[in-house]
Amino acid sequence: MVNRRMFRPGFQDVKEQNPPRMNSNGPAPSKKPAPPEVTHAENFYWVKQMQTHTPMTIVLDSGETLHGTVEWYDRDCIKLTRQGAPNLLIFKRVIKYVHKDGEENAQGGAE
Repeated sequence: MVNRRMFRPGFQDVKEQNPPRMNSNGPAPSKKPAPPEVTHAENFYWVKQMQTHTPMTIVLDSGETLHGTVEWYDRDCIKLTRQGAPNLLIFKRVIKYVHKDGEENAQGGAE
């Protein structure tokens, strides 16, 4: 029988050999990052319609339909410029939907 001596390294030796661990608080680097909360898509849309003076149709929650071009917008409202009628300041919260004039027929809508 051979008498073997067991060698056990010290704690400092093992600690120096292991690579440092990544911070476990953040997401793993291989995962896809979460999408941004603000995409600025609404801003892009309104600016494009204002620059091209696109005739727009705005349908309100009450069912009323308004036609005109968007002159400016902010976080809460838009200013609709109309021909032969007063300009309107419309709160976004009362808008049901918005589309370009003529799109309801091109999309197969019934109006």
